[in-house]
Amino acid sequence: MWIYIARRLLWMPFLLITVSMVTFSLGQFGPGDPVEILLGQHFNPEVVTRIRQERGLDNPFFIQYRDYVWGVLHGDLGLSFKYVGQPVDRLIAKKIWVSAQLGIAAMIISIGLGFPLGLLAALKQGTWIDTAIVSFTLFFMALPVFITAPVLLLVLVLKLHWLPSSGWGGFFSPYIVMPALVMGIPGVAGLTRLMRASTLDVLGQDFIRTARAKGLSELIVQYRHVIRNALIPIMTVLGFALAGLVTGAFITETIFGIPGVGRLALESIFARDYPVIMALTLIISLAFVLANLFVDVMYAIIDPRIRYR
Repeated sequence: MWIYIARRLLWMPFLLITVSMVTFSLGQFGPGDPVEILLGQHFNPEVVTRIRQERGLDNPFFIQYRDYVWGVLHGDLGLSFKYVGQPVDRLIAKKIWVSAQLGIAAMIISIGLGFPLGLLAALKQGTWIDTAIVSFTLFFMALPVFITAPVLLLVLVLKLHWLPSSGWGGFFSPYIVMPALVMGIPGVAGLTRLMRASTLDVLGQDFIRTARAKGLSELIVQYRHVIRNALIPIMTVLGFALAGLVTGAFITETIFGIPGVGRLALESIFARDYPVIMALTLIISLAFVLANLFVDVMYAIIDPRIRYR
């Protein structure tokens, strides 16, 4: 197991270098000059030339990329173009923590409802309970954010006056309730369907019939054999959901005025703020690589039959 983990970690720098090279190339040769966009209506060719010289943007491509990689290796992600004088690492750290809190709240809703509903639907297969659960979750899964967010605002804010309309106050504030519901409700449907299908597949296995033939109680069969094996495909979804904590949700964050990393990424793309875009790309890539490794390790922990060499 440890050799497998070490081998996967050794491949991680090569992956990050490839991602950084592609992203850096798109920033260099893609349309739009960040300096010109920064100056806007105050565009002046002399000022543009001076700023490009100060930031080293007039150097050849490989020299710029070498300097950037050297800075990243020393913990320097550069300075933001849009937020003048702001170090990228400090700017992103605040935003990621906000998005992570929102993502955790949404995951709690998705997991807390999706797992038990999917298990119940599988155990009640063919009954009205199964049909009701699947229909109910599919209905909410089909609703886009542009519909659920206004409906929640209309009901919970304008009609009932239970929650504030927008803003951010932290994980335990009422501001997180509506955006967490908007992000978490679609996940309930996905996890319910996946848990139902996985549970039904496990219930049809021979070892489940053997366990019941041995006289084990239904509670022990479900807990020790059914749920544990049904969680194997679920771990893939959960692993990438954990990686998604650092990506944010720009639509939800924009609608509810949440200062998260998703909103920052959208603003950076429009402003051609390439230092921020580069940093976000590297952080998100690293998060998904580690999440993929985490899922593989959890496979071996949940199912003793899985062994890595």
